[in-house]
Amino acid sequence: MDGPTTMSADGASSGGDSRDGGWFGRGPGGAPGGTAPTPQAPPARPAAPAPSVPSAPSVPEQRTAPSTPFQAFGPSPSAASTQPASSAPPVAPASSTPAAPPAPEQGAAAPEDTSDAALLRRTLAEIEPIADKVTSHFYALLFLKHPDLRALFPAAMDTQRDRLFTALLTAATHVDDAATLTAYLSRLGRGHRKYGTLPEHYPAVGEALLGALSQYASESWGPRTEAAWIGAYTAISQIMIDAAAEDELRAPAWWQAEVVAHEMRTRDIAVVTVRPDQPYPFLAGQYASLETPWWPRVWRHYSFASAPRSDGLLSFHVKAVPAGWVSNALVHRARPGHVIRLGAPAGSMTVDHTTDNGLLCLGGGTGIAPIKALVEDVAQHGRRRSVQVFYGARRDHDLYDIDTMLRMQQSHPWLSVRPVVDDGPTGELCGQLPDAVCQYGPWHTYDAYLSGPPGMIRCGVDTLVGIGIPTHRIRHDSIEELVGARN
Repeated sequence: MDGPTTMSADGASSGGDSRDGGWFGRGPGGAPGGTAPTPQAPPARPAAPAPSVPSAPSVPEQRTAPSTPFQAFGPSPSAASTQPASSAPPVAPASSTPAAPPAPEQGAAAPEDTSDAALLRRTLAEIEPIADKVTSHFYALLFLKHPDLRALFPAAMDTQRDRLFTALLTAATHVDDAATLTAYLSRLGRGHRKYGTLPEHYPAVGEALLGALSQYASESWGPRTEAAWIGAYTAISQIMIDAAAEDELRAPAWWQAEVVAHEMRTRDIAVVTVRPDQPYPFLAGQYASLETPWWPRVWRHYSFASAPRSDGLLSFHVKAVPAGWVSNALVHRARPGHVIRLGAPAGSMTVDHTTDNGLLCLGGGTGIAPIKALVEDVAQHGRRRSVQVFYGARRDHDLYDIDTMLRMQQSHPWLSVRPVVDDGPTGELCGQLPDAVCQYGPWHTYDAYLSGPPGMIRCGVDTLVGIGIPTHRIRHDSIEELVGARN
């Protein structure tokens, strides 16, 4: 399956290529879009000089970025400076009884929030309507000053622009939520290892970012805002650098994997089975990024179609979509003997084996792949937990893996599989997949798992919450990533 869930960069409902460009992905040379955009005219006034920042905490020497204004971890001193004296509260005279604060004037405006987080969000709000122009200018600055970095980025930059702005927006939105920010950026830092990203790349990105923001965020930009962005970016980059350094100690940047089986299920869906060159630890329900030899450094996400196997083999369900570089290569060109590359496993749509809750699984299209892996995982643990699978497709013949699921149902009395077909009266259930779930239940003792197109996941979550399943028991991979990929 194209994952996480069915991330389709090409707008397909399921099984399409998912753009795994991150900030440092690169497409094949010579593809359209390889020319760097021309930067806009420089700002009328120069940006304020970057304030000095404290040194970063020690990291392994090979993972420490070079000395630049963007090296430090955390906000700079001027970013954390106090408010101007004019806004400071008056000092109360010495007295045995503290003086009561003056009552606020009728209709007085609330004091403006000048925290670093507020300054970052103000900048992002200003540039959001023109995000494409801002990010185009960012890349133009980066490639003109550092042309050697062009090779690390995708040849077609349209999707890359969406991903960068989404990543910045996410990081800035959670700048005051350390746990969420660290988890999000650590995953990005680990994932960028497969692109060859190095610590010395981050300062160049930071300088280009500051230049683009100062050009287009003229209303909100100033010394305080610039200092806040320097502090935020140094924190962002250091988290990613540290995560990559830590990951390097325990795992390779990628695995080589030989194709050992290739089975066409329909004219555009194939089950591809590979053998990694070294142990590949993962959990049922997770996904991996894949790269083919025909499109070097172009990576796409696909979910594992089985639980970990004793023979170490890995299977993926791949649907070829129009203009899908990796998906078409895997479906129509890959054959036994070819070697692909695998990135590290990722995703949290895994089974909680500490509970006896049942599993309510919704799989749309090739989203049935990780659902099948979850069923195998429950069977391997030997606990008789109820598993209810709703397998959705547009038409009967799109239920390409229904025979496998029905055989599993015959082998496991705790498993129930219900096909749901959008069009036509021939299926057991007809209509939208989430709506079909409402005909059964109750589901208050079940954990829900959703895998499929972004629209199905959104609708499914709304439906499940509406029938009483709490959100903390509904599992799926990031809708934000799915949307970023589809855009």
